[in-house]
Amino acid sequence: MCCNMVVIIIRFNLGNDERVLTGVLMGVKILIIEDEPAISEMIEVALVRSNFEVVKAVDAEEAMRLLGEMLPELILLDWMLPGSSGMEFARRLKKEELTCRIPIIMLTAKGGEADKISGLDAGADDYITKPFSPRELIARIKAVLRRTSPRAENETIEVDNLVLDTASHRITVNNESLELGPTEYRLLLFFMTHPERVYSRCQLLDSVWGSNVYVEERTVDVHIRRLRKALTPHGHDRYVQTVRSAGYRFSTKV
Repeated sequence: MCCNMVVIIIRFNLGNDERVLTGVLMGVKILIIEDEPAISEMIEVALVRSNFEVVKAVDAEEAMRLLGEMLPELILLDWMLPGSSGMEFARRLKKEELTCRIPIIMLTAKGGEADKISGLDAGADDYITKPFSPRELIARIKAVLRRTSPRAENETIEVDNLVLDTASHRITVNNESLELGPTEYRLLLFFMTHPERVYSRCQLLDSVWGSNVYVEERTVDVHIRRLRKALTPHGHDRYVQTVRSAGYRFSTKV
């Protein structure tokens, strides 16, 4: 299993943000999809000790059956599975209406930049390179939950028919709904509330991901690319601008 990858998918209940604020993740249900009993049990022990609820499956088919019965807040998905691979299953989840906005963390033994970017392109918001400690795993989960918790503000921001409603987390362009992943949503929100200023990758990581989250700077590029792709059909991708050797800015001045 040395070349396996694990995907962590987190679905956060907007009514339970006090769990994140206190750092106590009581009642968060996790579905582990892992065909190696020893690895599955090791992960389960670590999660139970951290007050998570655990459900387990050995392949994607069994996982889909379980997902039809309940929606967990988090899924641990092994890369190498019998039948459909973990990557294929992750992409499938990103296409489903109920799961497409769920943040993803990948755990992988492949430490190369290309491998990490491939994982991020599959839908991940973060990743951890193996070997990792249970403490790091739990810390990353808590960090993702913190940065994906809802904002307290209740406002509508509009730039050239691009409308972002912070209360409902809905985005529309020319009155048409625009679907974004959680990280792309936070990036767009930050850009729209901080226009016409250049931000380095490091500054964006601190502002959007959080200063206590350890993510490589190139992760920003992946999510910028996703955000632009979502905005392209409406022509708004031109507002997310690259400033060579400096970073990115959001500007209507093209």
